[in-house]
Amino acid sequence: MTHDDLHVSATPGHAVGGRPATGTAQDTTHPSAADKVFAAARLAIGCTFLWAFTDKLLGLGYATPAEGAWLNGGSPTQGFLAHATTGPLAGFYRSIAGAAWADTLFMVGLLGIGLAFTLGIGMRVGAASGALLLVLMWSAALPPENNPILDDHLVMAVTMVGLALIDSGTTWGLGRPWAALPLIRRFPALR
Repeated sequence: MTHDDLHVSATPGHAVGGRPATGTAQDTTHPSAADKVFAAARLAIGCTFLWAFTDKLLGLGYATPAEGAWLNGGSPTQGFLAHATTGPLAGFYRSIAGAAWADTLFMVGLLGIGLAFTLGIGMRVGAASGALLLVLMWSAALPPENNPILDDHLVMAVTMVGLALIDSGTTWGLGRPWAALPLIRRFPALR
């Protein structure tokens, strides 16, 4: 056994002695079961955001009726912020309900976060934006209905950050070619 055999590389995707490890997020040829589960979670979150965007844009009749569609002049923020907010921040949220800037930021956020997670690109920006949006949504209805502190918004926010930190976009996503772009290499926060 040599000194190199005992050396554990700090480079993700490499095992003892610097040899490529199989089953890591960095190994695109043999993703582990965990990599696949995390990629599935990433895709599910991305599709959740894209679905919310599409339903609010087109009024598909699920959370948004056709007459409330953004394309039909409806407001994506009006219903929830004006009528479902509770707690110490309710007044603030009601004051911005239906504002054009709030509607635009909300819809751009849903689309951008959904695309980032679905495609596996811009995961750090997507996770930070998604976590912020989810924490704001959590703070609009305090206390949560079934728990004095936690609800699914906070759990999903933490999950999104974790998925970005483990580079889950490299499994079943475009994370690897995205990370290789010169702009992204220069500004890794855009990864």
